Amino acid sequence: MRTLVVVPTHNEADNIAALLDGVLASAPDADVLVVDDASTDKTREIVREWCARETRLRLVERDEKLGLGSAYAHAFTMAMDEGYDAVVEIDADLSHDPVVLPMMLGLAESGIDVVIGSRYVPGGSVVGWPHRRTWLSRWGNRYAAIALGLAINDATAGYRVYRTDTLRAIDLGEVRSEGYGFQVEMTYRAVAAGCSIVEIPITFRDRVAGSSKMNGNIVREAFALVTWWAIRDAVTLRRRRRAYNVD
Repeated sequence: MRTLVVVPTHNEADNIAALLDGVLASAPDADVLVVDDASTDKTREIVREWCARETRLRLVERDEKLGLGSAYAHAFTMAMDEGYDAVVEIDADLSHDPVVLPMMLGLAESGIDVVIGSRYVPGGSVVGWPHRRTWLSRWGNRYAAIALGLAINDATAGYRVYRTDTLRAIDLGEVRSEGYGFQVEMTYRAVAAGCSIVEIPITFRDRVAGSSKMNGNIVREAFALVTWWAIRDAVTLRRRRRAYNVD
């Protein structure tokens, strides 16, 4: 199974070397693509040095901070165009342990369309977050699950494996959201497309170095999008029922 591990970055100089070391060791047959959005620290310099000695590693340099969703959509399109069978999402801040990659890739190779590294299934956990942020994350996932009818415990998770056939079925050209919203939208579209999804427990650790990219705008965007999708689905279902009754 040809696999591309995608690492979006913005000012991750303190973390990127350790993350690349872990990914390359845990997934020895995979290629790695770093998509950097206008880093002003030494992130790009570090990745360029790694690229010079590691043939499995590539760097895409973008001059603007276009966002997480845009970075993944760009990388996913490259993966599909280049004939990869699977794509991995993983954060650069060391919150996601690459040691779990072989299990996740094994499930994808067995035919699972989407494999999610989940904080909120039995055995999963969050380490280092303040209580308020953990509560907000759990509440947001519960709201998304109820509003959209998702039988998924961690729809906002950023540690995932997608089979590229699944990405084609989702229609990436229609995905517009970022941050939490991007992850929820991808889950929502995968469920709507009838894709198989498996969650495996992971330990998510808060970043030690660098600054979080999460902010209130990203959270508000996700909440607004989930609410809009839920309303739209309810209206669409009502119209279908009316049409059925008329017929």
